[in-house]
Amino acid sequence: MRLLLLLSIALLAFPAGAAPPAAAVREIEGLIAALGASGCDFQRNGSWYPAKKAEQHLRRKYDYLRERDKVASAEQFIELAGTRSSMSGRAYRVRCPGKPVVDSAAWLQGRLRVLRGSGPTSSEPR
Repeated sequence: MRLLLLLSIALLAFPAGAAPPAAAVREIEGLIAALGASGCDFQRNGSWYPAKKAEQHLRRKYDYLRERDKVASAEQFIELAGTRSSMSGRAYRVRCPGKPVVDSAAWLQGRLRVLRGSGPTSSEPR
């Protein structure tokens, strides 16, 4: 009986992780897909990569975070996966044709506003 009580307490101390809400998953998937389809280049650790490589990289980071129940919103995804290298700490950057280079956080936040319908559509960060 005592063992059962201790096991119950241990299980309460380590609750099972929950999947991100469906709306958050849609937004995060939308952000990753938008980057992949953007035609923009993505700077990671000083090197530039095409949009499809950036999409693959962010998807791997998202999968890693999701498996560990570390991301519950698009904002958390941007902060934890889309802003900087987890290895070097260097900021990610996005370079789109005909536009100035921007930090990836700003690019992703702009796309999130568009996905939510609260951002500009004609001057969306592409």
